[in-house]
Amino acid sequence: MSKLPNTPTSIFSIMSQLANKHGAINLSQGFPNFPVDERLLNITKNLIGKNVHQYTPMNGLPSLLENIASLTFKNYKRKVNIASEMLITAGATQGIYTVINSFVKNNDEVIILDPSYDSYEPSVLVAGGKPVRISLNDDYSPNFNRIEDAITKNTKLIIINNPHNPTGKIWKESEFQALESLLEKHDRVLLLSDEVYEYISFLHPHISINTRPKLRDKAIVASSFGKSLHVTGWKVGYLIAPEKLMLEIKKIHQFLVFSISSLSQHAISEYLDIVDFNEIEKMYVSKRTLFQNLLKNSKFELLPCEGTYFQVVNYKQISTKGDMDFAKELIVKHGVAAIPISVFYKDSTDKQMLRFCFAKTDETLIAAAEKLVKI
Repeated sequence: MSKLPNTPTSIFSIMSQLANKHGAINLSQGFPNFPVDERLLNITKNLIGKNVHQYTPMNGLPSLLENIASLTFKNYKRKVNIASEMLITAGATQGIYTVINSFVKNNDEVIILDPSYDSYEPSVLVAGGKPVRISLNDDYSPNFNRIEDAITKNTKLIIINNPHNPTGKIWKESEFQALESLLEKHDRVLLLSDEVYEYISFLHPHISINTRPKLRDKAIVASSFGKSLHVTGWKVGYLIAPEKLMLEIKKIHQFLVFSISSLSQHAISEYLDIVDFNEIEKMYVSKRTLFQNLLKNSKFELLPCEGTYFQVVNYKQISTKGDMDFAKELIVKHGVAAIPISVFYKDSTDKQMLRFCFAKTDETLIAAAEKLVKI
């Protein structure tokens, strides 16, 4: 009997397969199609012949952990104990799955803010928990009245995603203050903060849970080098959490994957000595600006993109169709693939919104935009 009887094929697989079938430009799945930094490639080539191909320690390569700790202190002024408060994971998705299955038991409730990334709910269900899906406000900011109303004696965990996939929204200082007040009142509830796009912000700075002393003792932060360094296929992420929580996470992690790709860890560790995350952000600012400018003369309404490498658009001036049907039509008739936002809601809320990924070469973005402005 299936543990996930109502879980369909991932929307990312569906849209990518349809794009391939019709030869469409794929702006649906969230991965870059431009080359990896030549310096990272050279580091990797130089490592191939060295003794870096055996298991690393379970919690991660020591030099990589040290570099992450330095990065965390540089950006967030948080001192992290690499032995007890940090864990390298097989991408952020595995890290998030491990966190959920470390703390959620049968009938525990987990609050998820919709629209939400599609891996959260299945991870809760596999753990025997109950996902409680709460919609964000119309502007995709958190509605704390709804969140507090959803908290019960069975609530174990709240998951937040900032910068937000799929909408590109970034939480503001006042919203973190409201979250702190909420979790101070409900002090037994844990927090999982998915921050995989933390180094891609535009309109105002990303605020990490790493910077919130009032939340750190009950929070786990998930990060991703796949997103930050555009090496999504390497599947290298990491978790930061207080020792009392990390102890439980490691119990599950050691029997799930134990340790992560040794070559990737060595390569990223060396790369962190030379990479400038500000340059990565500037590169995505340029791509965001290019894509937005290219669509200015289209009938699509562009929503604010504060972070991530996703641009959400409204197509109500073009069609009255639901977003799933329109997304398929966009592929078949117009040759561009996007993701319908309704799939990120439990109740399939349809506001005629699509998500485009602009982590693509300029040539790809220009070619896609030429098709979109003709609609």
